[in-house]
Amino acid sequence: MGEVLSQNEIDDLLKALSSGELDMDEMKENGEKQVKNYDFARPAKFSKEHLRTMEIIFEHYGRLLSTNLPVYLRKNIQIEVKSSEALTYSEFSGSLSNPVILGIVNMEPLNGNIILELSSNLGYAIVDRMLGGEGLPLEKSRDFSEIELLIIERIMNVSTNLLREPWKNVVDIHPRLERIETNSQFAQIISPGEMIAIVTIKLKMGDVEGMMNVCLPYLTLEDIMDKLNTKYWYSTMQNKDEEEYMEAIEALISKAPMPIKAVLGTSTISVNDFVNLQMGDIIRLDRDVDDELNIFVGNIRKFTALPGVSGDKYAVRITSVIREE
Repeated sequence: MGEVLSQNEIDDLLKALSSGELDMDEMKENGEKQVKNYDFARPAKFSKEHLRTMEIIFEHYGRLLSTNLPVYLRKNIQIEVKSSEALTYSEFSGSLSNPVILGIVNMEPLNGNIILELSSNLGYAIVDRMLGGEGLPLEKSRDFSEIELLIIERIMNVSTNLLREPWKNVVDIHPRLERIETNSQFAQIISPGEMIAIVTIKLKMGDVEGMMNVCLPYLTLEDIMDKLNTKYWYSTMQNKDEEEYMEAIEALISKAPMPIKAVLGTSTISVNDFVNLQMGDIIRLDRDVDDELNIFVGNIRKFTALPGVSGDKYAVRITSVIREE
């Protein structure tokens, strides 16, 4: 609702108009809306809302990277999303220097690919760290060897697989690393004039800092552009209660392998007898045939059991559960 003028303000305004202090034509010009030029060469396909949503997605992605990469690199990784912007693919490819690490990622079921661009100094540091070094970059840049690219490909595969979870609230994707290019001329996934969104992520591995740029073409995201907004993002987030978390944890734990051993008995012999043992010799144990055996889970005594057979294999039958701390 517009501002309401008092009677005194109306009188002052009419007096100024009659005296010539205010020009009516000038007031009309000032009231006209300013027209913004539209660049047809760079159509605004990505709104600020789209870019902000992608920043949220890759902030989640950054947290996954900082948790998972130290397992392979055995070094602390700090991740920070720096910015997001829209530009043409030619501007992105023209800013790349050779050699560069470009991971071409298929975003099935979305149409087309995206690019994960990793700065070369981080690539050299990753190779050095994976081969047992301190994780230092080279003083002078050079081309990557085939062995170095295979090492980097392993880390890029891990980074690619982590893309699925952050995008789950928007679309269920199955990312797959198709190849790695070290020359930007061989990574023309779209025409130079097409619009892309660039999300810039800062990685710090020890004392080495570098950038990872994620190139997201509009053609790849076109089918889900209406979902790239914070309202849709938060509306699709599922609030899982504690019981569901417990069920998920129990399902994961139930698949973990546990070593179990049944101890038939113990005996003590001299070193001389041990050295002279031959096939067919008998070692007398400290248990009778009818005595219960101790069953260990890991190094903890958990059950007692009686020995027997099941089919053509030796087996034990649990007789009691030991519930001790």
